[in-house]
Amino acid sequence: MNDGELIGKVHSAMYHQCQNRGYAAPVDVLMDIGVLPKQKYEDWRFGRVPYLEAVCTVNLRKLSFIMHQMRVYAKKSGLKPSFCYYKQWGMKKKNGQGHKPVVPLRFSKSGDPDIERWYGTHFVDSKRIEQLKVEKENQSE
Repeated sequence: MNDGELIGKVHSAMYHQCQNRGYAAPVDVLMDIGVLPKQKYEDWRFGRVPYLEAVCTVNLRKLSFIMHQMRVYAKKSGLKPSFCYYKQWGMKKKNGQGHKPVVPLRFSKSGDPDIERWYGTHFVDSKRIEQLKVEKENQSE
């Protein structure tokens, strides 16, 4: 897949996610465009994979390009960045008491804070979220 095709796929995935739920998330875009298999994503969420980049099917240059295109689309479309903290799924409480242990997930091999922040940043379409709320209210009446 060349860069031009990739741009089209990324922008299309961002658009459809925003239409469907009012925001776009990098991990979902990666799954939508076929770079991150759903099963591998789940393996990462359950802590069976050390970092997300390890299970993506493209090299780091392409991943970096995809992440950049998400930001380009978000800026062009007036989407608001919102950081989301990703925690490991499936953690059990010790002896059924207290809080579940919180295990932060890692996106990149390097662990660079800027790279980690970009992977965890969702892009929010506030106007679309308002429309979706109105539509939901109208359906429940």
